[in-house]
Amino acid sequence: MDGALDVLRKELTGLRTGRASTNLLEPVHVDAYGSNLPLNQVATIGVPEPRMLVVQVWDRGLTKAVDKAIREAGLGLNPQAEGQTIRVPIPDLSEERRRELTRVAASMPSRRASRCAMFAVTARPVEEAREGRRDHPGRAP
Repeated sequence: MDGALDVLRKELTGLRTGRASTNLLEPVHVDAYGSNLPLNQVATIGVPEPRMLVVQVWDRGLTKAVDKAIREAGLGLNPQAEGQTIRVPIPDLSEERRRELTRVAASMPSRRASRCAMFAVTARPVEEAREGRRDHPGRAP
């Protein structure tokens, strides 16, 4: 059950909820050095303010590629490049975005797996208690 909850927790931290988190840019991959690399292998990601991410690119030549990768990641973010530093402001959540987040969170595959794992863990003691009552029908639970 702990494994299923860890996976669910990791997926939920990747949702853009209006507050900056380094996990938000985890799914971003950059075309660099002839291959597709995760953003954290070409830059440092920081959170200087609650609504701002800062990406410090290690190689000046990759700044445009990192900017493009963040824009095209489908996260609804608009990065602003300043030399080797890219600032990513986190916009306020609109009502439409809140509804979309609800749909995305509800349809996550790990959510269903976590629910099944939790049900399996809790169903066993309940079933054992029921069997105990069947064995001793006059006894109070």
